[in-house]
Amino acid sequence: MLRASWRLAEKPLARLGPRLAIERESPLQITLVQALASGDKMDWIVQKAVELGVAAVQPVAAERSVLKLAGERADKRVAHWQQVAVAACEQSGRNRVPVVGEILPLAKYLARPFDGTRLILAPGADGALARKARPGRPVAILIGPEGGWSPAELDLAARAGCAPLALGPRVLRTETAGLAALAAMQTMWGDFPGEADV
Repeated sequence: MLRASWRLAEKPLARLGPRLAIERESPLQITLVQALASGDKMDWIVQKAVELGVAAVQPVAAERSVLKLAGERADKRVAHWQQVAVAACEQSGRNRVPVVGEILPLAKYLARPFDGTRLILAPGADGALARKARPGRPVAILIGPEGGWSPAELDLAARAGCAPLALGPRVLRTETAGLAALAAMQTMWGDFPGEADV
């Protein structure tokens, strides 16, 4: 019969030190205010927005939203989007899970107080992101539905203090617009690497 003789090392081979927290959250507090989009576009938008560092996602019902949700169906969809956010956090190594808010009519969202800057993406708007100063407070970026914002919604947003924003000369799809805006903001003001960091 073979006997293994194991002897403990007299000196430790490794020492455990303090846990070092890795911070992967963006220095920008961006809320993506996304008008409801049809099909699985909302899943895609939530997933990619979380990967891009968004702090929260606020779904809103707009006049031209193709997707119409209310009651229990709306609650189930929001719970599903929250799980999409959880999975995206796990995949991208984020420290905190962004909250996906309850679906609100645009007017109700705009009536809520917001301590920060609200930007509304509107094709043909005069405001360019490159001309905006780095925000020192939270930012909300409002993205329209497949049919775009109605003139009445743009007027309502302007009266609520939303600054119009354009991302170049092309009209972007709803599932592209918010993600492009988030990537641009992270590049200009956030934690995407600049030339010195590459």
